[in-house]
Amino acid sequence: MFFNDIPIEDNRVKEKRIYLHIKRLFDIIFAIIGLILSSPILLIVAILIKFESPGPVFYKQERLGLRGRSFQVIKLRSMVVDAEKNGAKWADKDDPRVTKIGKFIRKTRIDEIPQLWNVLIGEMSLIGPRPERPMFTAQFNKEIPGFINRLQVKPGVTGWAQVNGGYDITPKEKLELDLQYIRNMNILLDLKIILKTIKIVFTGNGAR
Repeated sequence: MFFNDIPIEDNRVKEKRIYLHIKRLFDIIFAIIGLILSSPILLIVAILIKFESPGPVFYKQERLGLRGRSFQVIKLRSMVVDAEKNGAKWADKDDPRVTKIGKFIRKTRIDEIPQLWNVLIGEMSLIGPRPERPMFTAQFNKEIPGFINRLQVKPGVTGWAQVNGGYDITPKEKLELDLQYIRNMNILLDLKIILKTIKIVFTGNGAR
């Protein structure tokens, strides 16, 4: 498949089929267990979201997945309903559009839990480059040729770039880290990312 008329293909990814099958099995098991165990937390947070501000509990947004396929990523709503009335933009530090409960669920990454559904149905993986919006992908690919090479693998709930800077690094740095992951992805690296993610969740580092 093509995105912006640029082929997305890497033989190194094709050579890791066994690993990718194991990874998919792990994704399914983890997503099912994660959704079941987190359901009480999701219920409590959903009530708090509705109590604080009007609007839906969940927030869906178009993102690009494997080989540029579009899908709707699911999050708990952490901003006011009309957050993008003035156009799409990345979240800033201390963003005024973020609600009080939104600040908490962003810091603890609870807002990301519903993406386990995206993982379960195969649109995402637990580990991989964070999915980007089509408009930003197109923009970054013009500014940083090759940015779409992040689309060689399924996007992840967490990833190598996320645990090494996240929002605090530039798109170019993000691309370099994501490609580093794609070139070297293996089970041990995935476990390392999971452990780093757990540490970030408890410290709240890099949240916006």
